[in-house]
Amino acid sequence: MVDSPRTLAALSGLLAEQASLLGQAASDPLTSPAHLDMVRRAQRVDDLAEQVFRLCVQQCRDAGHTWQEIGDLLGVTRQAAFQRFGKPIDPRTGEPMDKTVHMTDAAERAITIVTAVLEGRMDEARQSFNAQVLEAFTDEVRGDALATVAGLVGAFEGFGEGEPFVRRIGDHTVVDIPLRYEAGDMKARVAFDTDGKVAGFFVLAPETP
Repeated sequence: MVDSPRTLAALSGLLAEQASLLGQAASDPLTSPAHLDMVRRAQRVDDLAEQVFRLCVQQCRDAGHTWQEIGDLLGVTRQAAFQRFGKPIDPRTGEPMDKTVHMTDAAERAITIVTAVLEGRMDEARQSFNAQVLEAFTDEVRGDALATVAGLVGAFEGFGEGEPFVRRIGDHTVVDIPLRYEAGDMKARVAFDTDGKVAGFFVLAPETP
């Protein structure tokens, strides 16, 4: 039997209960904390909080509020809000699009590829390119792109703060990686196709959706 969708009140009650149990476990002066158990409890709290968050956004949308309003409230663009919470429909099938990230190593692979491109090890980087990127991403294109970035923010100094942001967009797994330059921040974006090959490589302003 399939469980019916939980209401916001029910989810909020479960979240409060689990958060209370976690707080009790963390503050009990009579016993040494069971750290692995606390991690499990924290994971449960995090999962429930995400469900509450998503349901609140969905109810906000059902009430007629726009993605722009939601994005403004969350401090992100309307596109970023939609990418996180929206339920896009595939125009090819009329079905909801799968937003599950299936590439478990996408972040690690993207970092390796970005490092190789920025350090000029293109033979290594090109081993991960699909046919279209392999043809288009010539040494001249790389040089022109990095020169443009250098003209905007100076020399590359290293990876920036924060973890890579991985998500599924359409048929692609997309990874954004913070980059630090001498006069500002940028981000690298690597898109992988369904075969796990690089279908796009960009260096973008950090606020780019």
